[in-house]
Amino acid sequence: MKKELWQERVIELQELLTRGSVERWESLAETEMREVAEPLEVSDLAQAIDHTLLDPFAREEDISRVCAEAAHFGIGTVCLFPCWMLLAKQMRDELKGAFHICVVIDFPGGGELTVTRVKAVENAFKRGCDEVDIVIPLSLFLSGNYTAVLEDLLSVREAAPGIVKVILEMSRLSPLRKKDAALIAFVSGADFLKTSTGVNGKAVEEDVRLLRDLAGKMCGVKAAGGIRSRHEALSMLKAGADRIGSSAGPLLLEGPKLHE
Repeated sequence: MKKELWQERVIELQELLTRGSVERWESLAETEMREVAEPLEVSDLAQAIDHTLLDPFAREEDISRVCAEAAHFGIGTVCLFPCWMLLAKQMRDELKGAFHICVVIDFPGGGELTVTRVKAVENAFKRGCDEVDIVIPLSLFLSGNYTAVLEDLLSVREAAPGIVKVILEMSRLSPLRKKDAALIAFVSGADFLKTSTGVNGKAVEEDVRLLRDLAGKMCGVKAAGGIRSRHEALSMLKAGADRIGSSAGPLLLEGPKLHE
């Protein structure tokens, strides 16, 4: 972690950040850098992909296609609306697939009440999902109500027995807001910091590097938004992403071998 990049804001938000995970707060004083990634084989990239279909007009056959592609190409995760969770489980069993099932919560606005968000997360895991991607409470955050945002994310984290990825919508945030959103999500205990919903802009390498610097080895980074080629995916991985959210999963795997 580049101390000079974060120190001023960490000090200014100290009272708030100390209300989060003790382990995460203490880690903000560390300077350990992430190890350089090894060259990737196609199979490694496939496991890093969250093959995504969040088109509100998608039909059952579209969901089945995404699941079939995930099973065929060895893609790590499918990311869907919660209403398709049971179909995805059925397809995974029928195809003898190994992909994880992720569902989005309060997507793409992040405007529901905390009690609603928590219940949705609980229900998603009870019904068999492996991961959730949940939007940071955007309106509260942009209004400067950081305490409410942190309390919301802490409640979500407590309700989730599996992986939680917090979507920060960085494409619409100022440089200062990007840092603040990342810090709040980090101390909430999020398993991944995610760049964007993909609705309001594209993922950029600069944002991925910023999140990677903060996350260190304590949590992952997911790049999402406009990633539709192998070159773009590999650039995001090189910048520090652990996951790639894309509706074009199979296109990212074209070619016999990937090199940094």
